[in-house]
Amino acid sequence: IQCQISLVQSGNGIIKSSETLKLTCKVTGYTINSGAWWNWVKQPTGKGIEWLGVIKNDGNTVYSSAYQSRISVSWDISKNEYYLQLQKMNPEDSGTYYCARHNDRN
Repeated sequence: IQCQISLVQSGNGIIKSSETLKLTCKVTGYTINSGAWWNWVKQPTGKGIEWLGVIKNDGNTVYSSAYQSRISVSWDISKNEYYLQLQKMNPEDSGTYYCARHNDRN
């Protein structure tokens, strides 16, 4: 049996300082609340990956302490999507943002 899981993100792309970044990750091939954890990460230009936050399969969220005061990760189970909102964007927030699945089952 072959199974393909796809994560496709979309959002408001280039934004100005102090605005809110809003990104969507559409998941196909896997029911979003059935066992995996769903992360957001970013990669500043020329640097490594930085973890921002996660929404677990039970709906609980955990955020990086560096972003705790201005980040929100949520989901819509009916659409099989999850979301990132990052408020008060500043130049240090520049980079490429990615959604990523983590399977919590060993």
